[in-house]
Amino acid sequence: MMEIRLQLSYSGFALDVDLHLPGRGVTALYGHSGSGKTTCLRCIAGLERAGDGFVRINDEVWQDSRSGLFVPPHQRPLGYVFQEASLFAHLSVRANLAFGLKRTPRAQRRVDMAQATELLGIGHLLERHPQHLSGGERQRIGIARALLTSPRLLLMDEPLAALDSQRKSEILPYLERLHDELDIPVLYVSHAQDEVARLADHIVLLSDGKALASGPIGVTLARLDLPLARGDEAGVVIDGVVTAYDAHYQLLTLQLPGSASTMRVAHAPLGVGQALRVKVQARDVSLSLQAEEHSSILNRLPVTVTEEIAADNSAHVLVRLDAGGTPLLARITRFSRDQLQLHPGQALWAQIKAVAVLA
Repeated sequence: MMEIRLQLSYSGFALDVDLHLPGRGVTALYGHSGSGKTTCLRCIAGLERAGDGFVRINDEVWQDSRSGLFVPPHQRPLGYVFQEASLFAHLSVRANLAFGLKRTPRAQRRVDMAQATELLGIGHLLERHPQHLSGGERQRIGIARALLTSPRLLLMDEPLAALDSQRKSEILPYLERLHDELDIPVLYVSHAQDEVARLADHIVLLSDGKALASGPIGVTLARLDLPLARGDEAGVVIDGVVTAYDAHYQLLTLQLPGSASTMRVAHAPLGVGQALRVKVQARDVSLSLQAEEHSSILNRLPVTVTEEIAADNSAHVLVRLDAGGTPLLARITRFSRDQLQLHPGQALWAQIKAVAVLA
């Protein structure tokens, strides 16, 4: 468990958060520019000193201002990944990685060179110099260097923000591997909701230096009382389990958690029993009073209406649905809402294209 209480004031900005976060997995600090994400991360690292602060990472206290305790940054067992990798240009990739490794006494090393290079897929780059690497390759080297300090906490400050969409798509699978294969808690700062939906287990929504919400990613993204639900990127994440694969049509069948319902997803082969996270955006969910069998839409789920709010577009509404225990959001027009006579408790069908499900 991580316990983080921080109060810090600048001219025109104040950070005031009190967070209790999981001690494992990926926690995303999410919010618009200026919401306090990076300031929060820098206070946890000790690069900024909160006037009133308490930072406990699992069984270690790094700051307790009321008792005068403040562990300096170089003594905190953490790795920090910035937007830019900031590699040493005069050193090879191997030497850059060795710099991170040497920071940790041999007896305390939990990640070795072979493991870090394999996890990040950089074994073929070890003899190159930074000027001969792509942006995505440099960032993977930076992440590997941070891991080689064997941190008890990994801080990542918008590590993909400087990359184009192609480089982002190249590096995201490596970040997923870190999540799946390393038992190191991660605090991940981002303003990109799709990134957060793909990587995070827990999300903290920050705005103007305060935490509007903190909770599991699936539950929090589905809340209609938060700004996340009103934007065009609104949607939910679903952690399902593969129950079948149709090789001819390249479609996975995914069992929804705690539900008898399944979804079909256009995806590469995965074995039965494997977990897969998908995102279903509210704008890709349509609603019907009946299951339309003769349709190109493959996913038709029985749902119940639980709640409705106005969207950011006055012609639209956001509807929260319950698909047998799995929450969904639908963004529809007010006209469609009235035609269907939607109301809480109403049973109907949610329709989602298989190609629209983001896996």
